[in-house]
Amino acid sequence: MKFIDEYRDFEIVQNISKKLRKYNDREISLMEVCGGHTMAIHRFGISSLLPENIKLISGPGCPVCVSGIGFIDSAIECSKIKDVIIATYGDLVRVPGSKSSLEEEKSKGADIRIVYSSLEALKIAKSNKNKKVVFLGIGFETTAPGSAVAIQIAYKENISNFYLLSAHKIMPPVMEALLNDRVKLDGFICPGHVSTITGSNIYNFIPKKYKIACVVTGFEPTDLMQSIFMLAKQINTKDQKVEIQYSRTVTKQGNLKAQEIMNEVFEAQNDLWRGIGEIPKSGLKLKGKYKNFDAEKVFNLRIVFKNENPNCICGDILRGLKKPTECKLFSKVCSPENPIGACMVSSEGACHAYYKYYSYE
Repeated sequence: MKFIDEYRDFEIVQNISKKLRKYNDREISLMEVCGGHTMAIHRFGISSLLPENIKLISGPGCPVCVSGIGFIDSAIECSKIKDVIIATYGDLVRVPGSKSSLEEEKSKGADIRIVYSSLEALKIAKSNKNKKVVFLGIGFETTAPGSAVAIQIAYKENISNFYLLSAHKIMPPVMEALLNDRVKLDGFICPGHVSTITGSNIYNFIPKKYKIACVVTGFEPTDLMQSIFMLAKQINTKDQKVEIQYSRTVTKQGNLKAQEIMNEVFEAQNDLWRGIGEIPKSGLKLKGKYKNFDAEKVFNLRIVFKNENPNCICGDILRGLKKPTECKLFSKVCSPENPIGACMVSSEGACHAYYKYYSYE
């Protein structure tokens, strides 16, 4: 298939794998902070193509996985309000809250509808003027502009029954939080979709302040292997910087129009990351004239920090401290059919990826 096969050329992948062998004089730890990369790494068996000294670590790159219990509980509380319709992406409905899930509430009669975009949720609001439609906004800089566009349209067209419950988060603060945590890292495999919006310049502080290598990469085998080679070379030469491997999509400046829309509608706030805790200025909330669309304020919801199931190590997995197979619940009690932790729910979660591709281990 044109534009796919070229990036799955096994000969190219093998050649890169051989070239990586020369960087074998020290252990190299690299973290991907994108759920799409996590799934691709396991799907294509990238780790098996690397020398033993290069370790790949999964970070908090799955937006569903990092959405806190408090956010889920608030969404559930909102779903119980009379004449409220919850519009949400499908993989969020099975994420466990403290006592229930959106899927369970739907089975009890709550009006919870799966949508594929914020504009689809806005369409539901237009078609149900006697109802209040709450869109659950999750995701990083990739999806935040889409939510912002829906809010702009609602404001312009005076659609007064549409609201956003925001769990949108931004990537740089959590990457810095990880560098100040216990995990030892030499480099980041930086997210491709996020960087398409933000540009690669948002990571410049990482090599400058922390001497950590950064490469923005795509999602195919040759993309991932080339980015690992680029990172290994940076680390070996002690020339840590931000490079773009995914140049067919990502630029240094990013999508300026999307950034403009996002900055018009949102402002940064301290936010809770599931299993990690509060990270300063890592979340997005509605600002200015758009505050009237904020479901948290309109419905007086309380998004609070709540602890995970004590037997679930999702927090340690998201922080790169442990692997899913180190969890005593993994594959025995916790599975995609019966997820105990958020990392098992989404197809981009580390536990889900391990279960799908390494359950035989």
